[in-house]
Amino acid sequence: MEKLLIEKTTALLKKPQKIVIVAHQNPDGDAIGSSLGLYLFLKSNPTHKVSIIMPNDFPDFLKWMPAVENILIFEKNKSEASELIHEDTLIFTLDFNSFSRTKEMQNISETARADFIMIDHHQSPDDYALIAFSDTQMSSTSEMVYHFICAVDENFKITKEIATNLYTGIMTDTGSFRYPSTTAVTHRVLADLIDSGAPNSYIHEKVFDINTLERMKLLGVALNNLRILPHYKTAYITLSQEELDANNFKKGDTEGFVNYALTVKDIVFAAMFIEDKQEKIIKISFRSKGNFFVNEFSQNHFHGGGHINAAGGRSYDSLDETVTHFLQLLSRYKTALNES
Repeated sequence: MEKLLIEKTTALLKKPQKIVIVAHQNPDGDAIGSSLGLYLFLKSNPTHKVSIIMPNDFPDFLKWMPAVENILIFEKNKSEASELIHEDTLIFTLDFNSFSRTKEMQNISETARADFIMIDHHQSPDDYALIAFSDTQMSSTSEMVYHFICAVDENFKITKEIATNLYTGIMTDTGSFRYPSTTAVTHRVLADLIDSGAPNSYIHEKVFDINTLERMKLLGVALNNLRILPHYKTAYITLSQEELDANNFKKGDTEGFVNYALTVKDIVFAAMFIEDKQEKIIKISFRSKGNFFVNEFSQNHFHGGGHINAAGGRSYDSLDETVTHFLQLLSRYKTALNES
């Protein structure tokens, strides 16, 4: 991490601060893991008052993590959360780089008087932070928080609780360490986290081995809906609101489903379209292999963005109309898909 930015951050943290840590809407394992890891590090200085706010709730398979009970959900506690943001002196924004990713919290964040510190690994950051740690080459924001802690206080001993949170964040954002962003440095970080007490086998079990019967049945529906387009090296999955309701869908149940489409032989581009009648949108997940950039595809056509090989988007059309539009777009990308 850049020495000058670390020095500026260290100078800020030498003073007592009212700190709020904020992550993005629909927080995932990296958002929760990095936030909790940073929270426990900052709390080790008793002169700081530290809070965590998430825009909305997150999946149950993350609710076992150390210090998770300290997370305040904005959607359920708007008055308390707003007051914290307006009173704080320092705001850390983790795993996002645009206030639009906080949805209902956007206006409150934009009008906050505090200084902002961004820690994030996504492309094209907005210019709102006094100090911005932005590195698109990093595997995860959790890995960045590890390096941040080591740089800010080289004598700090990472606790078992911090290690557990950061390991979880890295694991979930790298597809269990299989994505290209997982480097030798990432593995050295993971080794240190295990040495610091992160129970790696237990973490995998808590995140991945808690499937309900309803979720397994929903996966069966998703796989039954899987469609393969070999001439575009593309596969996609659809899930309607009716199908979700019939299988007692809960937040987080479709996590990872899109990856099944990407595992099909010769497929380099996968998409999943999920109907959400409450929000009146179609939620979209994109995954790819090689040099087909799904963040650009999503940004150009589906109001989204993300990483080169993993991105999200949304559509305000019906499920059928959204899929039809997607299929029509593929002809523009046939060469890129076949060369990827």
